Amino acid sequence: MYGSDALAGVIVFNSAPVLPMGEMRANVMSGYQSNNGLFDYSLNFAGNKQGFVWNSRYSGKMAHAYKNRYDGYVYGSAYREQSFTQMLGWNHNGGHTHLTLDYYHFTPSIVEGERDEETGNLAMPDGFNPKSYGRSLPFQQIHHYKAVLDNMWYVGDGNIKLFAAYQQNRRQEFEESRDECGLDLMLHTVNYDLHYTSPMLGAWKIATGINGMWQESVNKGSEFLIPDYRLFDYGLFATATCFINKMNISGGVRYDHRHLHGDALVEDNDNDNADRVERFNNFSRGFDGFSGSLGMAYELLPNLNFKANVSCGFRAPNISELASNGEHEGTQRYEIGNTALKPEQSCLLDLGLDYTSQIVSAQLSLFANRISNYIFSTRLVDSNGNHVITDGSDTYKFTSGDARLMGGEVYVDVHPLERLHIGNSFSYVNAVQLHQPSDAKYLPFTPAPRWLGDVRYEIMCDGRTFDHMYVKLAVDCNLRQNHYYAAGGTETSTPSYTLLNLYAGTDIKSHGRRIASVYASCENITNRAYQNHLSRLKYFDVNKATGRMGVFNMGRNFTVKVVVPISL
Repeated sequence: MYGSDALAGVIVFNSAPVLPMGEMRANVMSGYQSNNGLFDYSLNFAGNKQGFVWNSRYSGKMAHAYKNRYDGYVYGSAYREQSFTQMLGWNHNGGHTHLTLDYYHFTPSIVEGERDEETGNLAMPDGFNPKSYGRSLPFQQIHHYKAVLDNMWYVGDGNIKLFAAYQQNRRQEFEESRDECGLDLMLHTVNYDLHYTSPMLGAWKIATGINGMWQESVNKGSEFLIPDYRLFDYGLFATATCFINKMNISGGVRYDHRHLHGDALVEDNDNDNADRVERFNNFSRGFDGFSGSLGMAYELLPNLNFKANVSCGFRAPNISELASNGEHEGTQRYEIGNTALKPEQSCLLDLGLDYTSQIVSAQLSLFANRISNYIFSTRLVDSNGNHVITDGSDTYKFTSGDARLMGGEVYVDVHPLERLHIGNSFSYVNAVQLHQPSDAKYLPFTPAPRWLGDVRYEIMCDGRTFDHMYVKLAVDCNLRQNHYYAAGGTETSTPSYTLLNLYAGTDIKSHGRRIASVYASCENITNRAYQNHLSRLKYFDVNKATGRMGVFNMGRNFTVKVVVPISL
């Protein structure tokens, strides 16, 4: 149902459900974090009056630089964020119409990792206060506007849904001045989706439809990363579900077509205005792909289910992978695209078991995925083995290869007492590029094996003053990642690390009604200095005083959050 970019699956963020007829609710929430001084707040007001529905939310965040045991305060990690959402709609016997308007403003500073050669400390401008909430150069500024029209009409026991949305995203990058930006990208996007879901036709339920998007991106600044481009795509799909006794069988097919055109750009050479260079070439690409899946879920026992699914997927390369040619400031990379890239093609098999009883809940998920033309970027080296430098940054180019990804996750939750829960989960991914030498065998940015464990105890339930009071101790153990893409020095191994976290919370009641909810936590209790294998900050400048490479993640952090419902 979701098209080319859903090759690895989809995370769907559902809107808050519409309130029952005649109800109005409001709440205020706020929180604080000690490590980076993060202060956040949110106000919400929703209601339903005789079918007229609304939901309003305003929220904001601001944080100064975070700190850790090795780097102290990390210059460039401060940010500010504001957002406003307004949903207005009409619910009626024949369906609903909802209009949602969003505005999002985000101003993140950019971590560059430059260090003082004598002390090894992260470089900061003279007089800079690391606890300042102000913008520090370099930084980005993002303005995002969105309008979404969501319609649904009942047709007998089935329904028709029509979805249309417009988005405008403007991303500006300020390096030398707070008033003049270098990179300035304006992206317009229109999404559309029309589909029909049938009623139950005996044991069958069918859905079919068409969806896609149109995009146009324009460079408005003096620096460039990707060309101006226009994109249009559509996808036709049909899915079916069949219920047979204890078995649920589902499947679907889809056809996608995408056309993308990038504009040429010729710019003046900095050293000689008469010498003009071609930054981007004019190009057009068309991509076609088929997707399909067939799966089943079977109830082996009343509390034991088995699931299996086989599918094939398709993903067209995006504009950055095809045609980028510029410095990506946030990653300290000069990125070069490859217009010859082919679409990724995936063949996936996944199996699952889930078991539930009064004492134990358990899930096992396994998968094997074969992806042809898997796209990734690699660090370029010259004939002498030295890193290629462009405009002062390491140069990376997008390429592709055939990949095999295998792994899975196991989850077990034991609750020997009604108030006691002991949870454990372990996940593992093995991502290999086929038919390659040892230094290029593993795919970049493969997550390390990870174990999560927690013990949660409900201290008090349905008390006169306190309700749902709990305390939870959690362990986050990331094992050493020795499977990394070493070609050209693109990646290095990442040591293991374990984080201890403590959480607690309670509802507070008065005269039988909840008047507030309070949550507190301490993450990274031991103040462990660590680097996640997926962090790009671990490849920044070497600390010459200690020999450590890159910037480390956040240290110990205390958090408190308060949610106050407002009676209406």
